[in-house]
Amino acid sequence: MKNTSPPATDDIRQRIWTELQRATVDRHHEWRTPVLATTGLDGLAQARTVVLRAANASTSQLVFFTDSRSPKASELHATPAAAFVFWSKRLNWQLRARVLTKLHSKGDMVESAWERIRQSPAAGDYLAPGPPGSALASCADVATAAHHLAVVVAQVESIDWLELAPEGHRRARLSASTQEWLVP
Repeated sequence: MKNTSPPATDDIRQRIWTELQRATVDRHHEWRTPVLATTGLDGLAQARTVVLRAANASTSQLVFFTDSRSPKASELHATPAAAFVFWSKRLNWQLRARVLTKLHSKGDMVESAWERIRQSPAAGDYLAPGPPGSALASCADVATAAHHLAVVVAQVESIDWLELAPEGHRRARLSASTQEWLVP
C-alpha cells in the first residue's frame, strides 16, 4: 500500500528556501524573476516583474533592487505590504509570499549593492535622467551623476506553497510560527 501521508512541512520549507537562494545566483532559474504585487497610490493593484537579488532563509527575507524614483518605490513607501508570486514549470510549484517591505535609498547597504552593479549594464537603469515610466521627451539625454538605486528588503510573513502533480496536488501555508496543510 502506497504511503499517502504528506512530507513534513519543514522539508518543504527547506526546499523552498534552497530554490529561492539558488534563484539569486542562477540566471536561468524560473524564480529569479517573480511578480511583485503592490497597492498603487490610487488604491488599485499593481504588478510587475522584479529580479530576486538575495534570499535569506535564517531571516526569512527576500531582496530586490529598484529605482528610488519609481512608482513602485512610492507605492511601497505608502503601503509596505506586498506579495510575490513565483512559478516554476520544472518543479510544478507556485509560491505566493506575503511580505512587509522596507525600502533603503541610502546607507551602507545601498552603496554596497551599487558597488556590485556599477560596472554592469544594469547600472544605467539607476543613472537615467528621469524616473522609470516618464516620457523620454521630458528627460535630458545625459545620465545623472548620482545613482538612484534603492534596495528593498522584504520580510516574509507567510508562504502559500502549491505543487501541481499528476498523483495529486498539494498545498501548505507556512509562517514563522505555524504550518498547515491546505486543500489545493
